[in-house]
Amino acid sequence: MTTTSADLAERAARVIPGGVNSNVRLSAPRIFFEHGRGARLWDVDGNEYVDYLLGQGPAFLGHADERVVAAVTRAVSSGMVYGAQHELEVVAAEHIVEALGWADSVRLGVSGSEAVHGALRLARGATGRRRLLRFAGQYHGWFDTVLMTFDGNTGSPATVGQPADHLADWVVVPFNDLAAVRRAFDAHPGEIAAVILEPMMCNNGAIVPQDGFLQGLRDLCTANGTVLVFDEVITGFRLALGGAAERFGVTPDLAVYGKALAGGWPVAAIAGRGELMDAFGAGTVNHSGTFNGSVMAAAAVTATLEVLRDDPPYERIDAHGTALMAGLSERADAAGVALHVQGIPVAFHVSFGRSGVISDYAGLASLDLDGYAAFAQRLCRHGVWVAGRGIWYVSAAHGSAELSDTLTRFGRALDDHVANR
Repeated sequence: MTTTSADLAERAARVIPGGVNSNVRLSAPRIFFEHGRGARLWDVDGNEYVDYLLGQGPAFLGHADERVVAAVTRAVSSGMVYGAQHELEVVAAEHIVEALGWADSVRLGVSGSEAVHGALRLARGATGRRRLLRFAGQYHGWFDTVLMTFDGNTGSPATVGQPADHLADWVVVPFNDLAAVRRAFDAHPGEIAAVILEPMMCNNGAIVPQDGFLQGLRDLCTANGTVLVFDEVITGFRLALGGAAERFGVTPDLAVYGKALAGGWPVAAIAGRGELMDAFGAGTVNHSGTFNGSVMAAAAVTATLEVLRDDPPYERIDAHGTALMAGLSERADAAGVALHVQGIPVAFHVSFGRSGVISDYAGLASLDLDGYAAFAQRLCRHGVWVAGRGIWYVSAAHGSAELSDTLTRFGRALDDHVANR
C-alpha cells in the first residue's frame, strides 16, 4: 500500500466500519484513488493503473467521459430532485425503450438490488404466486430475500442477521441445466412466479449460456405462466446496445439494468412488457424512491445511451478484449503458469488452473480461485486494477496503449509470482 493510501486507510478504519462502504471491498487492496480518466486510474500517491474493474462495471465508457460529465453538469445546474416530474426523465426512458427494442416501458431507480426487488414484486403481483427459481452462483443483490451463499446447488443465508425463512420461496438449480429447470416446474406445478437469471453469468465465472438454454427457459416460462426476468445489471448495454436480449436473441418479460446504463452514475432501471409494468402505473404494485429519475440520473442515462447509439464501441471492445485474452494466455504459457481464461471479450474470467469450458457454478471448483485472488493483489502492485474474483471488464476507453501496458505489467506480475511460489 502506498504511503498516503496507508494513512487514509487508518483514518477510514476509525470512522467507517472495516474502512470501506461496501463489504465487497473488504478483501480488495486499500488503495485510495484520486482520479480516473478513460481506462486508467491514479491513486493519491500518483501511481497509475490500467483499470479492468471499472468500478465493478459501471465505467463502460471509461472514467469521466466528457460527454456524460458535460450533460450531467448542464442538467444539475437547474436543479436535482423536485419530488415531481421533469422532461429529461421522459427522454431517458424513451432512450432506454428505443435501445432495448422489446420493452414497452421502464421505471428508473438507483440500485440494482432495488430493481431486482421491484421486478420480483411485479412477477408475484401478476401471477399471484410466491415461489421463485434462480441459478446457483448468481448474485441478485444484497437484500435478505435474495442474498445467498452456495454449496453446490444449495443456497443458504449469506450473512449473520439474514433470516433463513426469507429465502424459503426459492428453488435453486444449476445454470445451463434445462432438465433441472423442467424438474423444478414439475415439482412445483402452478407455483413459480418468476425465473430470474443473469442471461450470461458475469458475476461468477463469465459463463455464457449454452445453445438453446435461454430459449428453453423462455418456452418453459411461457408454458407455465411464469415471468422470465433477466438480471442485466451487469450485462445490460455491455453485451450489446440491447443487452443480452439482443445478443442472444431471447426476450424476457421483465429485465433490470444498472452499471453500464449511465456511464458510472448510480442508476438502475426495470423494463418490461406493458401488461406487467402497468401495475406500477395503476398503483396496485408499489415502486417508490425519492431519487428515482433524478435530474442527474436522467441526464447520465440520456448522454450514455446517445454515445452508445451514435458512436457504438462494441467492435473496438471486441477487438481489444480478444487480443487481451490471447495475450494473457500467451504470457502465462511462456511463464509456465496454468491459466484459465473464459468468457467473451467484453467480460471474461481469469483464474489459475487447467480446465475445459466451465458451464456452471460448481465447475468453478476445479480452478484455483484463491490463488488467483492473491495474484490479483500482485497485479495491483504492478499497475493493473482487477477484481480478485477473476472478472475482467473491457471499456470503450481501452486502446492499444492500455493493451501494451497491461500485457507488459501482467508478464512482470507473473515473473514475481513464479519467483515467489
